[in-house]
Amino acid sequence: MNLPGSESNAVRQRLVDHLMAHAVKRGDFILKSGRKSSWFIDAKQTICAPDGLRLVLEAAFSVLPADATAVGGMTMGADPLSFALAGAAAVRGQNLKAFSVRKEAKDHGVLGRIAGVLDPGDRVVLTEDTVTRGRTLAEAAEVVRGVGAQPVLMLAVVDRGGTCERVAGENGIAFAALVRAPDLGFDYDEI
Repeated sequence: MNLPGSESNAVRQRLVDHLMAHAVKRGDFILKSGRKSSWFIDAKQTICAPDGLRLVLEAAFSVLPADATAVGGMTMGADPLSFALAGAAAVRGQNLKAFSVRKEAKDHGVLGRIAGVLDPGDRVVLTEDTVTRGRTLAEAAEVVRGVGAQPVLMLAVVDRGGTCERVAGENGIAFAALVRAPDLGFDYDEI
């Protein structure tokens, strides 16, 4: 799914420019997968900066399903975008719950993998700052379904791998990336 409209294209270009200036690094990197890459992106350098966050939110609202009731994903990659989206939605008069999926179940206090607000029947937008293969989003979808909620969109700020859309489809979920590796001048990482 691409961002619709020419205004959205201008927002996306400003988002690309911000990512290139603040989040993209060139060099020799080892990715989470163990693969080597000549570039790395720390999208939080854009998501957590006030001017970058405004661009991310504007782009995200252009693809957010109107019937979404919750937003979240695996901590830590999803947290900044999920919480900012829920807060901005509240200011706009839209009720959007926010949550994080813990990497492992908590064994004390409130048990389980969900931290925050997520109820059975919620229509969920799963977020991630950067995706390569989509496995983290697929895991978050499984956890969300386990509490009786329905994932309706996987939303990445940056898709560096080009395979997440297929993974989302295999899980019966729509996918949107605000920016893709080719938008940043890079090929998708080979998986």
